[in-house]
Amino acid sequence: MKKKSIELLNKAVADELSAVHQYMYFHFHCDDQGFDLLANLFKRISIEEMMHVERLAERILFLGGDVDMKLSQHIQTVQDVREMLKMAAEMEESATVDYNNWANECSQNADSVSKKLFEDLVADEERHQDRFEDEMDNLKKYGDNYLALQSIERSKSVSGSTGAE
Repeated sequence: MKKKSIELLNKAVADELSAVHQYMYFHFHCDDQGFDLLANLFKRISIEEMMHVERLAERILFLGGDVDMKLSQHIQTVQDVREMLKMAAEMEESATVDYNNWANECSQNADSVSKKLFEDLVADEERHQDRFEDEMDNLKKYGDNYLALQSIERSKSVSGSTGAE
């Protein structure tokens, strides 16, 4: 029972760590392009994914396992905002499927606490997916104007500062 749960929890750690790295990469590039709203979205969700790693690690250690801190995939060097959002939504959808399956496996192995942890993570991942899909909808509706408005806001903010900050 414990061995299977530890294995699944470590798979989740690897996926969450990959998401942290990927989303921070997206954050850096959105920030560099002046897309503050999207940059902050990627940063906030990356931080939430870090918190998932912590919860998973705590459970692994409680079960007597060791936390394997490897990534499940290499970081993709995507710099187009539409592709970033599409990839992020797909990552969240994949995590939802995996975590639902892993919750069921934990249940079959009489590990209700790990099952509940995976179920809680599903809710977070669905919320993340929804945010990314909302941003993709905004881009479809408003096109490049949506991105231009974010850049203009950055320019207004920067030009209005005194430089003493």
